[in-house]
Amino acid sequence: MRILISNDDGYLAPGINALAEALATVADITVVAPDSNRSGASNSLTLDRPLSVNRAANGFYYVNGTPTDCVHIALTGMLDAPPDLVVSGINNGQNMGDDTLYSGTVAAATEAFLFGIPAIAFSQVHHGWAHLDAAARVAREVVLRGFDVLASPYLLNVNIPNLPYEAMGALTPTRLGRRHQAEPVIRAQDPRGREIFWIGAPGACRDASEGTDFHAASHGLVSITPLQVDLTHKPQLELLTRGLA
Repeated sequence: MRILISNDDGYLAPGINALAEALATVADITVVAPDSNRSGASNSLTLDRPLSVNRAANGFYYVNGTPTDCVHIALTGMLDAPPDLVVSGINNGQNMGDDTLYSGTVAAATEAFLFGIPAIAFSQVHHGWAHLDAAARVAREVVLRGFDVLASPYLLNVNIPNLPYEAMGALTPTRLGRRHQAEPVIRAQDPRGREIFWIGAPGACRDASEGTDFHAASHGLVSITPLQVDLTHKPQLELLTRGLA
């Protein structure tokens, strides 16, 4: 099995190194990741400047661009053959609910999905890399499951609790929860006295009911949410169609 690995925390992040180490035991891996932290980059492509690809001492390739750039370049210009699977992560912190729209981790997987390749995004629920070894072990097990029951390509978003492996809950199918709107921006001044703004913290959960990714994570379960790219609001489309008839 050939696996392409990327992330949004950068090629030096502990998460991608742990993931690569775990998957190298079961697959032929190639790592192509951003040269620095690109969290929140979503599905952005870099179109205003050329991109460069370099190779680190450990064999990882790193790109001066976004997670989507990394996967796009790998699939269209670097690899001799398409991979069987693309995995992204392990992210330093959760990607659940509305956060998936902003996540560079999920975006890297989504880019592979758009190319017709199965893809999985992995994140730890809390920041700080606690029990990363357990998360990497769970990620390897998820990859080895194969998901033959799903139509291919599939796009899965996996959030893993920061727990020892022995305390880890079951793999649990979930839907995306919802957050309240984000906290207000934080006003500050730069050294020249000019006003600057920091994006505020994410809002609290609005829908963390049973069946959501938030609910599963809060109970120590490994949340697995199948995602799709089609943003069409089908009920509204039907109303619009009738209204314009």
